Amino acid sequence: MQKNNIALIGFMATGKTTIGRKLVEVLDNDYKLVETDDIIIQKAGKSIPEIFREDGEIRFREYEIAVCKEISDLRKVIISCGGGVVLNKINIDYLRKNAFIVLLNATPEVIYQRVKKDGEETRPVLYKNDVKHEIEKVLKFREPFYNVAADIIIDTTNKSIDKIVQVIMQKTKINKSVFEIEG
Repeated sequence: MQKNNIALIGFMATGKTTIGRKLVEVLDNDYKLVETDDIIIQKAGKSIPEIFREDGEIRFREYEIAVCKEISDLRKVIISCGGGVVLNKINIDYLRKNAFIVLLNATPEVIYQRVKKDGEETRPVLYKNDVKHEIEKVLKFREPFYNVAADIIIDTTNKSIDKIVQVIMQKTKINKSVFEIEG
């Protein structure tokens, strides 16, 4: 079976949702955007901060594994993954089944600026005392996991959305015309 999904991985604020939406648009809505965190929220019936607070990180990661398994059988989807999806190898195994795994990364400084701009409601890391340090610490810990999981790595720091999408389309060879021919 030829892979026809794209799974976007990376730290928060590296552009996964933005790039995912643009890919769907470029593919003339022939694809659907699926966000793992949104599915987890739906399944749990509560927000991610509430899951962490009330049920703990282990329970959140269990939801994440179940969601990755569920979406691994979907076709023609762009998957925007939560930042910690790479912490469980089983998630990557599920995603790799039918998806090119694209790592979007950015410098800690750019991530910090984007997180600050987004605000506390959407970025729980801002509850920390030293946000910049927290970003650097978590990013450093996760970096090897991201790199091992990725089929394609793109630094989003100084690239336009259009350029990032163009690179993804070229490297994955996924485009609308391919599917019109292959049916």
